[in-house]
Amino acid sequence: MTSTPAGRSGRPRRSSAEILADAASELFLENGYAGTTVDQIAQRAGVSRATFFNYFAGKADLLWLDLDASLARLPEALRSPAVRELPVVASVQAALVDVARAHDDERVPWALTQAEAMRLGDDLVASGAARFVAQHQLVAAYVAQRRGERPDDVWPQVVSSTLLAAAGAAVVSWARAGIGRGPLVASVEPAVAPVARGLAAALGE
Repeated sequence: MTSTPAGRSGRPRRSSAEILADAASELFLENGYAGTTVDQIAQRAGVSRATFFNYFAGKADLLWLDLDASLARLPEALRSPAVRELPVVASVQAALVDVARAHDDERVPWALTQAEAMRLGDDLVASGAARFVAQHQLVAAYVAQRRGERPDDVWPQVVSSTLLAAAGAAVVSWARAGIGRGPLVASVEPAVAPVARGLAAALGE
């Protein structure tokens, strides 16, 4: 077993992604999100522009870095045999709760805590909407496959959009609660439960 490379202080070396994230945070607070360029972030971090794009598709990815890492677990959660044994609505509910439970509660997306200081404005709406749409397409496709329907049919759309909206509202509330916010799952689980019960009843599950 190899150890993590360490610097002179004995601490693990920070990755380029972490250095870029710190540089971006400083610049967003100094100049605002719109007033900061990728070139400035790369220069502050001491890396090339190409290195930036090795880690991030654009500036918006830095705003949601801490949440995107957890959202990347959702496809795997939906494929879990234990989840797929459940009725459709309950399985989506369980997957969302599993993702929330696995989230590192020390990691809170800047987009939800520093929006005013970073002067995000419409950029926050656009980047958040893009993430919602991506997850909505994933969940709607899953529901459609389980029900033998098309993703654009009514129930895959309704199940996906309502459960994700409940989970998303819980994430926003959790992030903005401050240092006493507690674990993310404690906010997400009670938010999605009543929505899931209503959907399950409507679908006869």
